[in-house]
Amino acid sequence: MLHKGPEAGPKTTNRKLGRIERNPLRRLYFQRVFRNRIELLLSAQTVVGQVLAILVFVLSIGSLIIYFINSRDPVRECSSHRDKTIPVDLSFNVFFTFHFGLRFWAAEDKVKFWLEMNSIVDIFTIPPTFISYYLKTNWLGLRFLRALRLLELPKILQILKIIRTSNSVKLSKLLSIVISTWFTAAGFLHLVENSGDPWLNGRNSQSMSYFEAIYLVTATMSTVGFGDIVAKTALGRIFIVFFTLGSLILFANCVPEMVELFTSRKKYTKPYEAVKGKKFIVVCGNITVDSVTAFLRNFLRHKAGEINMDIVFLGEAPPSLELETLLKCSLSYTTFVCGSALTFEDLKRVSMEYAEACLILANPLCSDLQAEDNSNIMRVLSIKNYSSHTRVIIELLQSHNKGFLSKIPGWNWSTGDNIICFAELKLGFIAQGCLVPGLCTFLTTLFIEQNQKVFPKYPWQKYFLNSLKNKILTQHLSNDFVGMTFPAVSRLCFVKMQLMLIAIQHKSQFHNCCSLILNPSAQVKLSKDTLGFFIAESPQAVKRAFFYCSTCHKDVYTPELIGQCDCKNNQQQARGPDIVVIKGNNKKPTCNPENQDSVSREQESFLAILENRNGVYDNVEDTTEPLDSNGMFHWCQSTPLDKVILKRSDKSKPVFRNHIVACVFGDAQSALIGLRNFVMPLRASNYTRQELKDIVFIGALEYFQREWRFLRNFPQIYIFPGSALYTGDLHAVSIEHCSMCAILASPYKPLSSQILVDTETITATLNIQSLRISCPTPIPSVPGASSASSFSKYQERRYQQIPILTELKNPSNIHLIEQMGGMNGTLKGARLHLSTSFARGTVFSDNFLDSLLATAFYNHHVLELLQMLVTGGISAQMEQCLVQDKYYGIHEDSDTIMSRRSRCKLGLLSLENTILSDIEPRKTFGQLFCGSLDNYGILCVGLYRVMDEKKQNLEHKRGVC
Repeated sequence: MLHKGPEAGPKTTNRKLGRIERNPLRRLYFQRVFRNRIELLLSAQTVVGQVLAILVFVLSIGSLIIYFINSRDPVRECSSHRDKTIPVDLSFNVFFTFHFGLRFWAAEDKVKFWLEMNSIVDIFTIPPTFISYYLKTNWLGLRFLRALRLLELPKILQILKIIRTSNSVKLSKLLSIVISTWFTAAGFLHLVENSGDPWLNGRNSQSMSYFEAIYLVTATMSTVGFGDIVAKTALGRIFIVFFTLGSLILFANCVPEMVELFTSRKKYTKPYEAVKGKKFIVVCGNITVDSVTAFLRNFLRHKAGEINMDIVFLGEAPPSLELETLLKCSLSYTTFVCGSALTFEDLKRVSMEYAEACLILANPLCSDLQAEDNSNIMRVLSIKNYSSHTRVIIELLQSHNKGFLSKIPGWNWSTGDNIICFAELKLGFIAQGCLVPGLCTFLTTLFIEQNQKVFPKYPWQKYFLNSLKNKILTQHLSNDFVGMTFPAVSRLCFVKMQLMLIAIQHKSQFHNCCSLILNPSAQVKLSKDTLGFFIAESPQAVKRAFFYCSTCHKDVYTPELIGQCDCKNNQQQARGPDIVVIKGNNKKPTCNPENQDSVSREQESFLAILENRNGVYDNVEDTTEPLDSNGMFHWCQSTPLDKVILKRSDKSKPVFRNHIVACVFGDAQSALIGLRNFVMPLRASNYTRQELKDIVFIGALEYFQREWRFLRNFPQIYIFPGSALYTGDLHAVSIEHCSMCAILASPYKPLSSQILVDTETITATLNIQSLRISCPTPIPSVPGASSASSFSKYQERRYQQIPILTELKNPSNIHLIEQMGGMNGTLKGARLHLSTSFARGTVFSDNFLDSLLATAFYNHHVLELLQMLVTGGISAQMEQCLVQDKYYGIHEDSDTIMSRRSRCKLGLLSLENTILSDIEPRKTFGQLFCGSLDNYGILCVGLYRVMDEKKQNLEHKRGVC
């Protein structure tokens, strides 16, 4: 038994090996496993592979140094026992041979392996070393090819973690390419010039050291060619010809880029030095050429000629050539620092704790809106953790992300922290345009600047261009207004100063969250240092309200004469007025009652107004209507989605009249646009339940299933699965009887051309505009519906065009809609704000929202006013209720909640068949303004009038002015 065991082992092993050798598949399997293990061993992902890579690189550099030492001697000479470099180089090449064999064994493609750069280097450098040692002859040969191993320098530096940034890696790659090419070319010239041409048996050779070869290569690369050292062999001269051509391409690209990377690394990593007494802001987020251009244009416009503040841009990548050129044009007040707001080291380099504010830009054209908002919210969290007192103004794309910011420690609304939500403002503008036709255009003109010189052809164009001069300004009112009512002060400012006062900042018992009041009633008395909100043309004009003196200016009716008087020096503080400029120009005002053009009754002009809920015009409110917990919006119990879905075959579906149709183009994968922001202004509590209009959404059902959780608590909302591109679906929702059809832009999708982003909205606009409603008898003008005269003098019917409001993501696409206008002699240029469609209020684009970031920095009150006008009064508590997804009904017997329903609302009144018809005289806008304010407390802010006479305007199109 003791002898059988040892004998059985070898026999069994031999039998197994025999089976392996006899089975080719098993042999191939074991070979593949062994090769994979060697390949893994050589991989840079393992410690052994990294050690091997470093060792090969170091030994290659050592072999190259030995070549440099031996290059001082002739190319070929007999070796001596005193030459200690040959055994050392031989030992290096023994290791290279072992490494070559491992790589060959691990290679999948054996043929491709022989063509690799490292294989070629080993093939031409390893054998000559062994042959030289055997023949006792030291021949340099092609050993200079070891310089090509320098191409592995970036890899080795990354393994050693010496370089980590992308710029460092790029710089090391360029440096390794230049040095390896430099040494290799010098080695080739050294060989051929010392050996001579082989067909001449070396008779034309010359003695050239390796240093002289490097000198010749350098002169060749620089295309200088001093001529003191030249190539004499034919091979050398041919090489110089091709090397010169190659160096012009290679080094002309590499060297300037290396210099740029080296200099920019120092330039854009240098910390910003905050100077005591010098104010500065930090701008981070989406730092691109377009965003920086828009920001600088809007930010610098507020303080034109008075720039005393530095702007520090914190970008996560070095600026492009275009951005760098832009920053150089504003070098005196802009600084670029390369870094991230998510790291404390970079925040320290920009001195974030000393900044006046940090402004975070968003990219509205990104493909993932949620990811963009998340990254900006994380920036806010990092900034607040670093310096909690730093003021932060952030742009958000989706409204439901606003709730996360209030949960960040250090976020404080009272210290100036603010949010500009694109979805909330954009959809709020469109919603107000559905309630009051032309209102979105009227409000937009207060926040844009028109610098293009245009020559109007028709009177309405002149009026509209004049309206583009107006903007919203804030100014502290004179203390001589203390104790006066708002209507009296507003009338005085309009008549004597040519200023339109529309709101004040005032503390009241029922406005705890917001002290800003639009057109307050006569019960509100002005107090000291009251902040007024004006519609005017220049900051110089609103200063009149601050300098007004009831003694000195009592009999002054020329606005230019109202200035600082002697008696006011002791009463008014020396501080300057608090002025916010939304868009800048200093032209003469146009709202003088005496100089205003007449208002024609035949044109049935409409007025954009601010209605006083405490005025004569109001109806008695129904206090039993369910509202949200703040009393700001109409509310209802959660409604299941299947209860509001309309079916074309359903005979019991509601009959819609004077409703709002909203066309949506989202699908199951689209980003949510936030339809809640569109619905909330249409469900504001200052409208009675009878005044609410039904809202019918038309679009893909899969999209509304995702949006419904945000809409289910609002009443009178319906969904029709379909598309605005099909006429049958439009007729199914009674579009011919709607008061307004809003075409919302589709969620952003990455496209090759920005022109195509509005393809669906433009196509739907064409489809709806082609529908004409025939009426057997003339119909009266309806707000929002442009009456149309007969197209021919032989026709007795009149036609009504469906009122429409189209959102464009790309403003330059307006020319695709302007072709449908049918108007002759439209304004020159393709800009949206100079188009007929924009003047009519039938198109809207949110590109002007970029200017609100600078507005919020200089004075957040203007942004607060805009949000109040377009959103219906969303409060922070209301946002928390919506985020928590809970039902909040109105509290019984809550006078504070119910009093909020008495806030002002926007409306549209005709000069005929309304209370405005009793105002006499009303030949001018000034007379109408004073009469409506005195008699009814109604503040008229603009006109929505027929554009031209019938001959030029067959459809009686109306425009804002």
